[in-house]
This record gives sequence, structure tokens and C-alpha cells, in this order.
Amino acid sequence: MSPGEKIVDVAVSEDELRIELLDGRAVSVPLAWYPRLLHATPGQRANWRIAGGGYGVHWPDVDEDLSSEGILRGAPAPRQPAGA
Repeated sequence: MSPGEKIVDVAVSEDELRIELLDGRAVSVPLAWYPRLLHATPGQRANWRIAGGGYGVHWPDVDEDLSSEGILRGAPAPRQPAGA
């Protein structure tokens, strides 16, 4: 990962996750890719922090961790088996 891929800001709407990177890029992906965030309350979505040395973001209220690398790759969260 390059230093430019460090996350500097995060915004979560009702249907979209947007990250802003140190190199000036902004990347938006469908919130449906991340069911924990999709089903979280607005307050839970707003409670995030930069993690992983700047290359990740963590939502403690819903135990979700995402990396800039995964988001840039277009990688949705792995599907959980029914009942998990």
C-alpha cells in the first residue's frame, strides 16, 4: 500500500460509504456491500475511527473493520452463512 492510500475521512449515508484518501482520491461504494453498516443506526455509522496505521477504519458499535485496500479493490464483505 502506498502512503497516498491512507484514509483521511469517512462518510456513511443511508446507501453509500465514501472514503477520502491522503492522495486526494475519494471512493464511494454501495453500503449494501457491508451489511453490518447497512443495518446500523445513523449514530453507529457516525462512530468510526481510523485504524491500521491509517489504512483502515473501525466502527466499534457494530464491530466492522474495513481497509482502504479492500475498498479500492471493490471487495464487498464476505457473505455470512445463514444463522451466523
